[in-house]
Amino acid sequence: MSRFQERKKDYKNAYTKLEEALSEEITKDLSEKTLQVIIDGVLHRFEFTFELAWKTMKDYLEYMGITNKTGSPRENIQQAFKQGIIEDGEIWIEIMLARNELSHLYDEATSRKIYHNIKTKYIKEFKKLEEKFEQIL
Repeated sequence: MSRFQERKKDYKNAYTKLEEALSEEITKDLSEKTLQVIIDGVLHRFEFTFELAWKTMKDYLEYMGITNKTGSPRENIQQAFKQGIIEDGEIWIEIMLARNELSHLYDEATSRKIYHNIKTKYIKEFKKLEEKFEQIL
């Protein structure tokens, strides 16, 4: 099995786990502590899913013979957009920046904003990528 195929499988698993975390219903009767645990779980799975997403893009680009400018997440996103692997390079850069925000500081307001974006926007992009990878090989 090629590196790309292995990573593709890992990405699909991470994406599925993120979807599962997002399916946890947030209701008004939850305690603040429980709410924060749910959000923290989603944020952690988001970070992991993003890491696998860009690394899987990189592996696919390399599989296609494209090795120039595939070092950083940003470069891989740009190359993936150019190659038609992803449809919207700007939202992927936004996803990357959100992931970077989570890694470098922890602010409750920021984490809740990112949680909302994961639930409403970013999960759709992860799904599109997962579907694209399913079409490949």
